Amino acid sequence: MRALRVEKNDDGISTRLITDLGDDDLMAGDVTIDVEYSSINFKDGLAIMGRPGVIRDYPLIPGIDLVGTVASADASSRWSAGDRVLLNGQGLGETHHGGLAERARVKSDWLVRVPDALSSRQAAAIGTAGFTAMLAVLALERAGALDHSDGSVLVTGAAGGVGSVAITLLSRLGHHVTASTGRPEESDYLQSLGADAIIDRAELSEPGKPLQGQRWAAAVDSVGGATLANVLAQTSYGGTVASCGLAQSAELPTTVMPFILRAVNLAGINSVFAPTVLREQAWDRLASDLDLELLDSLTETVGLADAPAVAERILQGGVRGRTVVDVRN
Repeated sequence: MRALRVEKNDDGISTRLITDLGDDDLMAGDVTIDVEYSSINFKDGLAIMGRPGVIRDYPLIPGIDLVGTVASADASSRWSAGDRVLLNGQGLGETHHGGLAERARVKSDWLVRVPDALSSRQAAAIGTAGFTAMLAVLALERAGALDHSDGSVLVTGAAGGVGSVAITLLSRLGHHVTASTGRPEESDYLQSLGADAIIDRAELSEPGKPLQGQRWAAAVDSVGGATLANVLAQTSYGGTVASCGLAQSAELPTTVMPFILRAVNLAGINSVFAPTVLREQAWDRLASDLDLELLDSLTETVGLADAPAVAERILQGGVRGRTVVDVRN
């Protein structure tokens, strides 16, 4: 099988190479999968380019998503040969060989069945980014934050993978969506996804007052840092902000003011270790709520050898929408 493997030498310098591996090189698990597609998320960009904090053990095959068909499974597994399955997170591409290879061996309870309404390519296009966006929407729904008909829902990092899918989901569910982006040239693209208004990320990216004018009924933030602090300070009474990323910073320079004076909620979104029941709920909702034609329009497909170039671009903020990797090409 072909695989993209990231290695690190004794000097801490990482390298990426396409190599041929055998089944003996796979890690422990009770299900072996013939992988068809993976994708490139921001975290994959960090891993492939050797940035610290993602890959814990070298050498490793990156790729936090995979979609494919079960090749074989232990008798104790709930899966059978031929089942279409997907996997997001669970340490894939961090501590366990990931999806950027033609074959993978994983634990059966990590897997989710691909909904019938989705092609394998569409499931990969959704990937961790879309799965995270859906988890964020579910969190806002559980908090009742989307019940405010008179408020806008803010999406930061709007042109990225999480932001793009969040906009399409929220818009299709009937909410007024404001997109925050540092790429004004993407305005037409964001409007095509369903954004009703667009603001420059500069409005949110610099340190601001701990409590500001109320602008947002709810928000999905994949940026963190001063941006998240300002979003919290601008969220309306009783609103909820779903935090799912750190593209700007892992720091949160804020105060308790939004929480104790406006009853604002901060909901943390973790897509890596979400329980199976929540995973299945999210994927069922993605299959029913996402505009699949729109998804196809914002998806680019590349071959395995092209993954490092895409990884470099995504870290530079040069990728919009979703990038699927056909590992067989």
